[in-house]
Amino acid sequence: MSGKSKLYRQLFTSTFSVSAFTLGGGYVIVPLMRKKFVEQYGWLEEDEMLDMTALAQSAPGPIAINTAILVGYRMAGVIGAFITVFGTVLPPLVIISVISLFYEAFRASQVVGAVLHGMQAGVAAVIADVVLGMGGGVLKAGSPLHTGIMAAAFIAAAWFHVNVAVIILSCGALGIALSLAQRRKGGG
Repeated sequence: MSGKSKLYRQLFTSTFSVSAFTLGGGYVIVPLMRKKFVEQYGWLEEDEMLDMTALAQSAPGPIAINTAILVGYRMAGVIGAFITVFGTVLPPLVIISVISLFYEAFRASQVVGAVLHGMQAGVAAVIADVVLGMGGGVLKAGSPLHTGIMAAAFIAAAWFHVNVAVIILSCGALGIALSLAQRRKGGG
């Protein structure tokens, strides 16, 4: 098997398995992708994964698919992006198709309702892991500016109920402005 076909297979199987066994939405899939792409395969550095997650979150569409596109493109170009999107989309598509066939039975089942209700605690724990892991990365970097931006974004969302889209756009604009200022300072 050639190196490219092995990489394509790994891209597909990794995104397929992460997507197939993730319940709870986009933020739940991020730590699982991090574990696969950073820790298991070593395809990305921790900072790259953090940057890709920020880009995926700020782009329109589901964060899982956006992250898959970025990782696939980073690893194998356009073909890699298509492979990872297919691997990410296929499991939910199959699961939703099966559920739709048995919707009435699922809707009426108290057992299914209880299981889904219990899974909410697991989803909350995984989201907390994302926050602690990625927030910890920002704190470890030791930049007072980045730590302040993270704290301000949290306060704006949690206490002042600022729309998350406004926070993301504001942080993106601030990041662009800081990058441009840093380039001018370095180039001038």
